[in-house]
Amino acid sequence: MKLRIFGAVVLVFLTLQSCSDDEVTLPEVLEPSDIAFNQITVSNPTTQLVSDWTNLWLEIDQYAYGMRPTATSRALAYIHLAGYETAVFSIDGYISNASNLNGLTINNSEIASNISLNLALNTCYSLVFDHFMYNVQADYDAKITQYRDAQEAQLVEGLSAETIVNSKSWGAYVAQQIIAYSQTDTAAESQITDPQPFSYEPPVGEGYWTYSADEERAWFPYWDQARTFIISSEETTTVAPPVAYSTEVGSEFYTQMMDVYTTNNTAREDNNEDLWIAEFWSDDVEGLMTSPPGHQVSIANQLIGQYDTSPTASLVLLLKLGFSLNDAAVSTWADKYEYMVMRPSVYIQEHIDPTYETNLYRFINWPNPSFPGYPSGHSAFASAAAGVFIDAFGNDINFTDRSHEGRTEFRGAPRQFTSFTDMAQENGYSRIPLGVHIEMDCTEGLRLGYEVSDAVNAYNLTN
Repeated sequence: MKLRIFGAVVLVFLTLQSCSDDEVTLPEVLEPSDIAFNQITVSNPTTQLVSDWTNLWLEIDQYAYGMRPTATSRALAYIHLAGYETAVFSIDGYISNASNLNGLTINNSEIASNISLNLALNTCYSLVFDHFMYNVQADYDAKITQYRDAQEAQLVEGLSAETIVNSKSWGAYVAQQIIAYSQTDTAAESQITDPQPFSYEPPVGEGYWTYSADEERAWFPYWDQARTFIISSEETTTVAPPVAYSTEVGSEFYTQMMDVYTTNNTAREDNNEDLWIAEFWSDDVEGLMTSPPGHQVSIANQLIGQYDTSPTASLVLLLKLGFSLNDAAVSTWADKYEYMVMRPSVYIQEHIDPTYETNLYRFINWPNPSFPGYPSGHSAFASAAAGVFIDAFGNDINFTDRSHEGRTEFRGAPRQFTSFTDMAQENGYSRIPLGVHIEMDCTEGLRLGYEVSDAVNAYNLTN
């Protein structure tokens, strides 16, 4: 079903300078140990299965084109809703989301008495990965089936033929119900096939964001209409940009633009820690890095390994993370296209230095993501995830993020943190030395993401 790239998306994503053009030779049999993306080892077999599938998703995310970051956040919400719903029948004290999500139907009569949860999860994950990760290169898409079969060969050992059939049927049923539920969100469904609609022309105004070529046209401009799970964009607080547009030297707006200019240039010239931070958290380049939401999933998977979490804790963590990232994306994009704040490179080239280049520019053929700047999506994803992590593990941590360990194309060396708030703060403000956001974008993104995660953490999954 794969590689449905549409319209201007072809023009945009074929220009990315990435390693996606490298020829990939797939193994004839894919073993669980062949999934190389920060392999996690835990004590519980079900948690291990969840972690291994998450690991595979991270690799697929890197090579999923035309999705990040909004459609990727949506995919995560549905994928981990499916995982949770497959397992909830076996979790004492927890309830199905069908009780709270209007339109979602999970019929418990479909569950047989003899089911292997791990085999059901294996089947379910394979189906929802294949459906929701919709713009994946064929060689990476093939890994989904290969990995399902490799896991299944181990999981069926000692099971009766009836149990095998029942387990796979339950996993398939849940996946089909989640997919059917997602397809009732027609606003999102229509946009994932046309993420840069020619029907949208940005309003014209002083200091407004706009595009200079079709490749830079507005990216998911109607995403505010997409489904949310816990808190809608109408329910989140909308804060207008606190700093007014101005070209006057010494004004607050000019000062914030100058801060980007000097920080971006100094980072590159001095090859300093700011450049490391900027590239470590960039996650902008398909075929080279995970997506911004995907980086948060990588962190979650590492935490699952560090804390050796139970299956229930792992499934709940990933479910709430998916909900939080999805709802943060919807609210952030609603505000982006309401306030239409321009990107630093346009302002700086016009009013400060016509030769200015962002530190993102060496990875892609244009200087900015193709949507307005305020609020910062990276910042919102960082705090939407951090809030969920704090609720699960507490804020004080000894955590080393190894999401990019071993990468040499950019600054991917692991970074260490003692609190989730510090990690989110660094992630959010990494966009300044990267050269693509001003301070007020990052501040508001962090605030908005925490508002979303607060709502998600208050969502009750117990009866």
